[in-house]
Amino acid sequence: MLPSFGVRSRLKRALGLGGRTHLEVGQVAPDIEVKDETGKLWSLAELRGQKAVVYFYPADDTPGCTRESCDFRDQAGQLGGVVLGVSTDPAASHVAFSQKFKLGFPLLADVGGEMSRRWGVLDGKTARRATFVIDREGRLAHVVDPVHVEGHVAEVRAAMLALP
Repeated sequence: MLPSFGVRSRLKRALGLGGRTHLEVGQVAPDIEVKDETGKLWSLAELRGQKAVVYFYPADDTPGCTRESCDFRDQAGQLGGVVLGVSTDPAASHVAFSQKFKLGFPLLADVGGEMSRRWGVLDGKTARRATFVIDREGRLAHVVDPVHVEGHVAEVRAAMLALP
């Protein structure tokens, strides 16, 4: 017999397989060195002086991830900063996903899950849906974890616009 849902959830969190991220508002965002779908290497240190949204999602071209990514696409011009999508899918999958939905922002290919692990969102071999708003100094200004796709990007937009 499987343990109850609450016990399973606590077990998953204890093993680093679920639950909320360990990152908190005010912390410096963990730096990254991850390539996007075009092969460009991204580093958060290079984004200092700009506001940024880093959103993690489980998989390209799935219903929830497509809706979330398209919502970011539709709001990107109103966010006032850089948008970076991250999943453990390979670059080739990101290329197809980005082209199919004309996303217009980088999708980082965290194939080995190292970035997702450092940011506390790795569930097994895939990233859990979570979003981080980063201020101009590289600090976490807003964390959304868990994410509910409905209304999510509007919440992120408000957090971005509240930043100086």
